[in-house]
Parts: sequence; structure tokens; C-alpha cells
Amino acid sequence: MVIRPYYQNTDNKMNQQPAISEYPNVDEVYAKLEKLVSQPIRPVRREKMKEYLDYFETKCVGSKELTDEAKKIIPGGVQHNLAFNYPFPIAIEKAEGAYLWDADGNKYIDFLQAGGPTILGSNYGPVRDKVIEMLQTCGPVTGLFHEYELKLAQQIQKHMPSIEMFRMLGSGTEGVMAAVRAARTFTKKRYVIKVGGAYHGWSDSMVYGLHVPGTGRLEAKGIPRGSSSSTGEFYPNALGILRSKLILNALRGGTAAVIVEPVGPESGTRPVAKDFNQKVRELCDEFGALLIFDEVVTGFRLGLGGAQGYFNVKPDLTVFGKCITGGYPMAGGVGGRRDVVSTFAAGIGGVGERAYVGGTLSANPMSCVAGYYALLEMERTNAAAIAGKAGDRLTKGLQAIIDKHSLPFVVYNQGSIVHLETAGTMLLDLRHLLRLLKELKPRKHMMEEMGAAYMANGIITLAGSRMYTSMADTDDVIDDALARFETVLKECGEA
Repeated sequence: MVIRPYYQNTDNKMNQQPAISEYPNVDEVYAKLEKLVSQPIRPVRREKMKEYLDYFETKCVGSKELTDEAKKIIPGGVQHNLAFNYPFPIAIEKAEGAYLWDADGNKYIDFLQAGGPTILGSNYGPVRDKVIEMLQTCGPVTGLFHEYELKLAQQIQKHMPSIEMFRMLGSGTEGVMAAVRAARTFTKKRYVIKVGGAYHGWSDSMVYGLHVPGTGRLEAKGIPRGSSSSTGEFYPNALGILRSKLILNALRGGTAAVIVEPVGPESGTRPVAKDFNQKVRELCDEFGALLIFDEVVTGFRLGLGGAQGYFNVKPDLTVFGKCITGGYPMAGGVGGRRDVVSTFAAGIGGVGERAYVGGTLSANPMSCVAGYYALLEMERTNAAAIAGKAGDRLTKGLQAIIDKHSLPFVVYNQGSIVHLETAGTMLLDLRHLLRLLKELKPRKHMMEEMGAAYMANGIITLAGSRMYTSMADTDDVIDDALARFETVLKECGEA
């Protein structure tokens, strides 16, 4: 089979440095992770953890008052999936560059970066100025066409040549829903296969094998069984199992699509081998299924060409989230092959079958202006490469701390996506059923404690185990963060 270079006829990579300097050795990562979860946990020592929890009670009084009041009217007191809730949610009042400030004026290094889309750093000034300028004339939404819808789509297409047509929507979840619907409409097939443990939003058909591979409908409360009856899953890197499922589906009418997070489930927490995506591409071609890349996190973060540019694999459809607007809200979408994406317009004027999509706030002027100028700034500054180098520095520094203190923890990165596994919670699955049943709660609690300990030392992470670096993370910011991390990690001992 002759594989044509995906970017052979494009020039948008000429001046862009790579956002990943070295892809992790996946076999080595899994060997370390298996060793981590096979031994007792090493949480922060109890007396030190009490000191960290006292920080929240004494230094975060304003946040506690706000979130306690919120619990009376908001379920759980918080509405964001990314919000860290232990011992209670922190209320943020200011964001700028590499930092966040809470309601009590406490300053934090921001390694959450809104879950990944703010590659330029939080509340980036040049983009913010363009949004304010637009709001003074047009306002955030009209319900009608705006010039920047076109400009943004052209900018995305420029960097990702697989995007022959693009349909903007309101979120990554909506983008996945639309991609699956288009795939089924185009192929006339019903089955969709995902990698177990992947997060592709919270639509009915995708709340299947969520977070933990092999769990099927475990999280599907309130979802009719029929909604996920056409969804299948396979373990990360298990290409033989994927082939088996494609063969089975072929006997039942065929597979419409295979959907992947291209660096692995939950944005690389369970990393996939570097050639994984190309092999999935080949299987999709063999069985007549479409390949969907969920680039909600990797889009533009792994370079302006996204994961598809880095891996040199051309998906049929690509899903985006707020990465297409630099983090501004009401943003997501799906793009790809003209003949597939055209199903969203089919039926208008009575031609063809239509895959119905909607959204009153989709492609609103505010989001489109933000996205257009965010992409221009990413291109001008080479933001993804700068963020990737910050991720490298953070990873190497954390590894040095782990080695210095003889800890079993595991750190690796895919450019600016940095993973620090201390509890290994996300690596438990049904292949280790007894361990999963026995250790899930204590390991999850340790992960919560680690996140709280980091926050008490001025660092905000994603669930205490993942960090996103940005262009705003200078060497000084990273070195400051490493000193704070060491303050916590050196206090980890036997449970």
C-alpha cells in the first residue's frame, strides 16, 4: 500500500516548528503505569495534607461562601466538568496569561487552560481587543450570516487540508453528534466504534465505554438502551479487536465510522502508539468505514495542522471544540470530506437526504471573530511550538523530582499535554477487575488530594493528573511551578 504524504501539497507548515519534540515511548509508559498501579498508593503524608486542607478553610473563604450558596440552586454547586471540587470548588475572578486569581485574591499558575483550548494563554489581549471591537458594532449574536463565519472556516481549511467543508456548532459534544449523524447518513450504515475510555462528549450514543475501557453502559443512566445499541468499543491499541468488531459489524450491515482521540483516550491518558492512527485509517479503508478524529483537545495544540498533521493521517471527518475560537464560548464543529459534510445541507431545495443539525448560537459573530484572530495569532507566534517546549521543560523537571525522591509516579507528555500519574486511577479497567473494585475509591481520593495539594501550593491542574501548557508559560513560570510541585511530591509517603 502506497501512503501519500498528507501534507505534500501544502505550504502552511513551512514556518511552523513542531509542537511535539519527541513522541513518548508508549510501551515504556504502560510498563511504568502498570508498576504504579500494582503497588500501594503513596499519598501526601497526613499531617501535611491537613495543612493543605487548612489552606482552603482559611485562605479561600470567599470561594466557600459562594459555592455553598450555589449548592442551594445549582446541583453540586458547580456546573463545569473541569472544575475541581475537593474540598470545595474555587471561584475564579480573573484570568490572564499563565495565571488565575480566585475570589479571595489568591494567585495560581494555570495548567488547566480551560481544558486545553487557550494555547495562547488565558484571556489573550490581542484576541480580546478584536472581540470587544466587534461587540461595539455587531454584538454577540444576530441569528444571521456574518463575514467571520467564512473567514474562520477558510483559516481552518488553510491549516487542515482534510477540511474541505466545515460546519460550526456550539460545542465538541455537538460536533461529535453531527459527525456520527453525517457518517450514518452518508454510508447508510448504523454501527460506530470508539476506543474504550475515550471521552467524546455526553451525547446518548457516546456515553458508552466512558472513562474506563470495557464498561459499556455503566455511565448511561437515563439513556435508553437503544441509544447506544449501535456503539461498540475496543481497548486502546488493540487493533486485532477492532478488526474483529469490523468483521462482526460487516455481517450486520457495516460500520459507519470509527472515532478516535488521536493521542489516546482522555487526551492521551491511555496513550496510543505513534502508528496507531495510520493503522486505524487502513482498517477503515478496508471495511468501508469513515474515520473520525476528535480533535477537541489536539486541534491546533499539536500544531496548526492538529494531530492529523502531526501523525500524517487524513481523517474523513474532524471534530472540534473551543480550540477553534481560542477558548471563547459557544464553539465547536465538524469538518471533512465535501461529500460527507454536504449531508448537512442536503435536502435544502429537495436534493438528497439531509443529516439534520441545528443551533441558534452556532457560528455567532463573537465566537467567529475570536477564532479567526486566535488562529492568526497562533500562526504568527508559533504558539503551539512554544507551548510544547514548555511542556517538555515541565515533564523533564517533574521526572527529575520523581527520580530525586525515589517515587513510583509516572510523567510523560505529548507536547503541551502533560500527564503526571500519581494514583493511576484512570489506568484501572475491567482487565484488573478485583483491583478496580478494591482500589478505585482510594486511588480516586488520592487523586483528589493531590489536586488539592497542588492548588494549596498555587497550581491548578486538571483533576490532579493532567496539565496543559500554553505560550504564556515562560521558563520562569515552569521553574516556579516545578518548585511548587516538589514541595508537594517530596511529602508523599506510604498510605
